[in-house]
Amino acid sequence: MATEAKYSILREVGRGSYGVVYEALVNRTRSKVAVKRIRCNVPENVELALQEFWALQSIQRQHENVIQLEECILQNGQAFQPISHRYRKSDSHLLLIETCLKGRRCMDPRSACFLWFVMEFCDGGNMNEYLLARSPDAQLNNSFMRQLSSAVAFLHRNQIVHRDLKADNILISHHHGSPVVKVADFGLSKVCQGKGNVNQHRFSSACGSNFYMAPEVWEGHYTAKADIFALGVIFWAMAERITFRDGDTEKELLGTYICQGKELIPLGEALLENPNLKLQIPLKNKKSMPADLCKLLHDMLAFNPKERLDAFQLEARIRQISYGKKRKRSVS
Repeated sequence: MATEAKYSILREVGRGSYGVVYEALVNRTRSKVAVKRIRCNVPENVELALQEFWALQSIQRQHENVIQLEECILQNGQAFQPISHRYRKSDSHLLLIETCLKGRRCMDPRSACFLWFVMEFCDGGNMNEYLLARSPDAQLNNSFMRQLSSAVAFLHRNQIVHRDLKADNILISHHHGSPVVKVADFGLSKVCQGKGNVNQHRFSSACGSNFYMAPEVWEGHYTAKADIFALGVIFWAMAERITFRDGDTEKELLGTYICQGKELIPLGEALLENPNLKLQIPLKNKKSMPADLCKLLHDMLAFNPKERLDAFQLEARIRQISYGKKRKRSVS
């Protein structure tokens, strides 16, 4: 990759419609990193790449549960140039935006134009695969809920709205012993301009994954509280191991939904069609979760965003729930 000596690509670990992720080695230290390569030949790809770049670069300090960007490298043909917030107005960066966002290819069609994201390596795969390969564990679920709530509160505090939270976009690291979740994939994220409450910013472009989208996202006018709805879907599915099969990949995925005959309707879409729909929480077994967790999920999945928790309220509430906590033994 950059300068051909700094990193060595080991293997491909993931591939999507917008890019490829590799496991790589830093040749100098022999430490592992994850490298995402996005080809900048169409406006959609560049938009996703730049949104991820701006989101990760805008964070002034790191959070344990948010993926860490080591560096971003612009490849134009055989030339590689590291870019960061210090290079926002460099000629090469402006050229990238001008040539790619306007849909032009490089002048020489043989010249490749890529953005390479070098990030910390997570050895546990994504949260979806990690949980489905293990027996249900309330203590682990509680730990993941707390970590994710902290991560999203951190992002919202830094004016970043993720807009595509799902188990596939959450990675697991074992670097410190116990599993640590890392919110990743910021291609659909938005960095809100200005200061103040992130929940005051309005968005109109419906984006995300259907089974995690809040009702208001389907309508095309929403705020950062859409992230809380997505977390609610994840938390509920995590606690009860509710899954569906993705129609395109046939993969089993964690997610909640409403059944209409044989058809699975995303929760947000079902609530949009019927705002008075009463969610049956818990769905499988009343003993599977305590009443305070059921109430928390109802408050995260409220149809009306004004009645839904924000990230800061969630961060406080999640510490108080009894779910997954070890009971203290009484001494007679």
